[in-house]
Amino acid sequence: MFHFHLSTPARFATLLAIAAAFFSPSLQAETQHGDLALRVATMLEDEHFLKEPFNDKMSKRVLNTYLEMLDFSRIYFTKEDVDGFRKKFEVFIDDNVGKEAIPAAYEIYAVYQERIRSRVNMVTELAKPGTFTYDSGRTVEISRKDSDWVPAGEAHDQLWRNLIEGDLIREKLIADALAEEEAEEAAKRETEGLPPKKKEDTEESKKSIYEKVSDRYERILKRVNENNVEDVATLFIKSIARAYDPHSEYFSQQQYDNFRIGMNKSLTGIGAMLQKDEDQGGATIEGLVVGGPAFKGGDLEVKDRVIGVSQGEDGEFVDVVEMKLSDIVDQIRGEIGSVVRLKVIPQGESTKIKLVNITRDKVDLKDALATADLIITKDPNGKEQKIGWITLPSFYADMDGGNTSTTADVRRLLVRLAIEGIDGLVVDLQDNGGGSLEEAINMTGLFIRKGPVVQSVDWRGQRDQKSSRNSEAVYSGPMAVLINKASASASEIFAAALQDYGRAVIVGDQTTFGKGTVQQLRPVLTDRLNLLLNRQVNQQGALKLTIQTFYRINGFSTQRDGVVSDVRLPSILDIAEIGEASLPNALEVDPIPPSKYRPFFNDPLPYEQLRQASEARIASMPGFDYILESIAKEQKRIKENKISLNLEQRRQESKDNEAAREARKAERIERFARLREQEKDLFTIYKLTQDNVLEEGLTLADELSVEDLSGMTRGKKEKEEDPDIKALEYPHRLDPYERETIRIVQDLIAISETGKPVNISEAKPQPREKTVPVPTTQPN
Repeated sequence: MFHFHLSTPARFATLLAIAAAFFSPSLQAETQHGDLALRVATMLEDEHFLKEPFNDKMSKRVLNTYLEMLDFSRIYFTKEDVDGFRKKFEVFIDDNVGKEAIPAAYEIYAVYQERIRSRVNMVTELAKPGTFTYDSGRTVEISRKDSDWVPAGEAHDQLWRNLIEGDLIREKLIADALAEEEAEEAAKRETEGLPPKKKEDTEESKKSIYEKVSDRYERILKRVNENNVEDVATLFIKSIARAYDPHSEYFSQQQYDNFRIGMNKSLTGIGAMLQKDEDQGGATIEGLVVGGPAFKGGDLEVKDRVIGVSQGEDGEFVDVVEMKLSDIVDQIRGEIGSVVRLKVIPQGESTKIKLVNITRDKVDLKDALATADLIITKDPNGKEQKIGWITLPSFYADMDGGNTSTTADVRRLLVRLAIEGIDGLVVDLQDNGGGSLEEAINMTGLFIRKGPVVQSVDWRGQRDQKSSRNSEAVYSGPMAVLINKASASASEIFAAALQDYGRAVIVGDQTTFGKGTVQQLRPVLTDRLNLLLNRQVNQQGALKLTIQTFYRINGFSTQRDGVVSDVRLPSILDIAEIGEASLPNALEVDPIPPSKYRPFFNDPLPYEQLRQASEARIASMPGFDYILESIAKEQKRIKENKISLNLEQRRQESKDNEAAREARKAERIERFARLREQEKDLFTIYKLTQDNVLEEGLTLADELSVEDLSGMTRGKKEKEEDPDIKALEYPHRLDPYERETIRIVQDLIAISETGKPVNISEAKPQPREKTVPVPTTQPN
């Protein structure tokens, strides 16, 4: 094993030469991926919005991006490593790519492998009893993303001694908590006259804290070593794309296939969710798609471990124990109607093996489709109200010309909610990262009359405008859009358009993500010939590149700034370093002239009244008290950015935090119980899915399991459910954000009827009689 403390260019060159022995692609492979890198760089030069050459400026960005991808926390590379990389590659990557070569990819990765290998050896040597005293006054940084790479030698070694000691302290605290939990459980069972609970020993539970820490780093090294030449080249080519902006990205063919599955919400395979088994190898079945081929077959079960895959009924089995998860998945997927055989070790067995034959078929992924809730309640003055709530995880669309459509799914839900006679509507875009631009435009048309939705500008400065084609809105009543900092791209187009038209109140975090650019997927082809057929080989993945910036119809862009909420709710995401403005190489844009459009309503929405009413409620709402307290703690943690390496100090901090958690937990259980009693008949919530939206009756949300909603079975529960879990569930499953958003919609309704928001101090909610409404007509 090699250990290096380098400080001169000569020694650095020596390290590169020796490390390359660990990762040395063949000349054919290097030429192949160099050709691919040149093709991607050429496409970026010719087709990206910036229209900038792939030059020294971009070369520097590529190197920085690649180093951040590999060593984001800046703990593996040394200052000398990085200085050497900069001297050898910083302004030469563009020249090398022009020659169809990417030596920086392989040489830097080779050093990366050696650095991890060296540090894993250090962990193995130091993660032993007696190495640390855990009583120093030293600290370790929580986040090192803005720190400098440390010099080789003692400084680098001390950094790692701190990291290892910190990891061991964390494991000691976890062991303390588990021991305390077991003691409490034993005391409780003794009080209840029950026999002691038999301790279930697992491979993980038998390990010491030292083994757990060592194993964690061994797994990191294993994953790094699993990457082949193509994986490393793909990572480097991604760095080339991201040099132009953070949303341009290269996909290998495998990654491109997965991207299409995510957009289409369907795939061809067996309908199983797999997870890599890091300890024993292979892949564990974590879930089965209800109604999918594996589920129907009945032979494959959750927690079975796949160790071999065969194509066809008579094919030879391929051992997948040491394969990466993505490669195992590739082995299992295939054409509709084809047979795949799995060699499986059943759960709880060590020697027994079963063979499972499954015929592949199309598998629909229901967990990410639009759903709706029909919330029947009363306003604070006792009047019955029906609030519709549409939850949209993404703006999905079928990339293969099929029928999957966000707009079509939302329209079905919206029509049904309208039939049920809703008084107001919430569209929930929390954590919706975007998707199809066309779907965002078309869905906006469900809520406005015919008119412009979004503007765009291409690299030539040419403006374009996309409009809603609907003559009238499908729904024109009171409406709010709930967003957070993770609502991005297509979500921002939808929210911004409704805000500009004065159509809906935007509620949530201070702003959305701030992505105001448009990407397009283009196939990446090479000029290499298939010698047998004398034609180009198949597509070599795809390039998602930025081709336009989009603008609101008011002429401003959401780029970097996002959509600002009309009514802001306290959120810990507002202080997190997420969003477009925090990303490297994010584009900057200037405003353009606005589109011609008319507000949806004659009078503007009562934003100030809504804000004042919401602020008054939040000031007295215990749920938001906790959120505000968490925000203050997180701000302090971010500012200090350090954690003690003194075990007793950490134990005291842990004890204090646990006491605070228990006090909060007890308060919440008591308050939630009281609230459930007070609101026993205040809310009746029905769930609409793409499966039941056309059924005549309505299904209570509580009657649908997670399995029903996700379309995925996770097998039988292995452990007894903690009774506190149910007690800590938000009453009616409405968290503080959802409750407050419903009240804002109720305010919106009240102001339109009486000129002022509802006053919770003047009238308390009255229980309502439970009814099961049946639609008067069948939805189309």
